[in-house]
Amino acid sequence: MTSVSEEEHGTPAARTKVSVIDDDPMICQAMRLVLTDYSGGRLEVTSTSTDGATAVEHARRELPDVVLMDIAMPGMDGIETTRALRALPHPPHVLILTSLSPGGTVERAVEAGAEGFISKTDAPEDIIRRVMGVCREAPQFNTASQRQLIGDLSTQRFRSRRDEARALLDSLPEREREAVVLAAEGLTNAEIAARMFISERTAKAHLSSAGARLAMGRVQMARLVERADLPPRS
Repeated sequence: MTSVSEEEHGTPAARTKVSVIDDDPMICQAMRLVLTDYSGGRLEVTSTSTDGATAVEHARRELPDVVLMDIAMPGMDGIETTRALRALPHPPHVLILTSLSPGGTVERAVEAGAEGFISKTDAPEDIIRRVMGVCREAPQFNTASQRQLIGDLSTQRFRSRRDEARALLDSLPEREREAVVLAAEGLTNAEIAARMFISERTAKAHLSSAGARLAMGRVQMARLVERADLPPRS
């Protein structure tokens, strides 16, 4: 594997200070070796920590440029620790050191102030490039983190549309809502009337009233029910 050169165009570069946080001391040691041995002197690991509170205290004293942050830690997890680090008077850049699970990790970490992600299995040169890149204010998202972020946003959008549809259905009177749901299942007016123990004329009236309230036709209301993804009826 190649290392990142200490000099670019013959001009020595200042060392970038890095702090590593992981609840596994072996991971901390491995990352220290990677950052030290493959950076050509460009990176200096100022400290390693196995918990969030200690990491924040180290950052207060050492003023690291970049923190590599694990997510799953006892007590203050990586998301909360990231938020605390970014609130310091001299906040470091934070790169999440993670396997990117469970779902929602990327979105939550970005909201807390993280600027990118590094997999613990990334090649050393890739890890170093991301550390140096974030110091140039360039977000560092590897393929896995980009894929998860897109997935999280898609799930969030689905939930938002589902909740909106459910709210619209819940705005209807109970009997009208029941008629709309039955119609969405493909029942005719006569079948809806039989299921609800009402006349066919009343079933039609319920659907007509619901359509007026929602400003939708029968097909649109069926799609609304589909989007609401209602739980199975008991």
